[in-house]
Amino acid sequence: MFNIAFSHDHNRQINWSAIILFTLGFWLSASFVLDFVLIPSLSVTGMMTESGFASAGFVIFGIFNRVELICASLVLTTALVFGSQHYFTQRKQVLSIIFSSLLLAIALAYTYVFTPHLTAWGLCLNQFGVNQTMPTNMISWHEGYWFLELVKYILAGTLLRWSYQGLLGHN
Repeated sequence: MFNIAFSHDHNRQINWSAIILFTLGFWLSASFVLDFVLIPSLSVTGMMTESGFASAGFVIFGIFNRVELICASLVLTTALVFGSQHYFTQRKQVLSIIFSSLLLAIALAYTYVFTPHLTAWGLCLNQFGVNQTMPTNMISWHEGYWFLELVKYILAGTLLRWSYQGLLGHN
C-alpha cells in the first residue's frame, strides 16, 4: 500500500575532526565550569560543610565522571582513526594516541578511585562529633585530583590545538 524508498548514501563519511573538536571543547569547558565555578560557589556558600554534601558530591561527580569517560573514549577513538588516516605527522600521531590514552586513564581514575575515596573521606562517620578540619588523607586526595586535573587540561588543550591546526591543514 505504501511505497517507501530508502536511500543509503555510502559515500558519506564521519567528520572526525568535528567530533574531536566538539568533544574536547565540551569536555574542557564543562571541567572548567565544574572546577572554577560550581565547586568554589558551593564552598563559598558553605554547602561543602553540610552533612549531606558527600552524598550530593558523589552523585554530581559520579555523573560528570561518566560524561568524562564518554568524552575520553571519543577522543581516543578519534586519535586512533587519525592515526590510521595519517592525519598528523608520525610524531603527533603517536603522541595523540598516548595523550588520549592518558586522558582515558585519568577519567577512569576519577570515576573508580578518586570519587569513591573522596566521598568516603567526606562522609560524616560520627554524627555527634564536630570535625572542622579536613582529614590529612583527604587533602592528599585533593592534591592528587588537582594534579591530574592540570595534566588533563594540558593534554586535552594540546590535542584540541593539534586537531584545530590539522583541520586548517597546518600539521
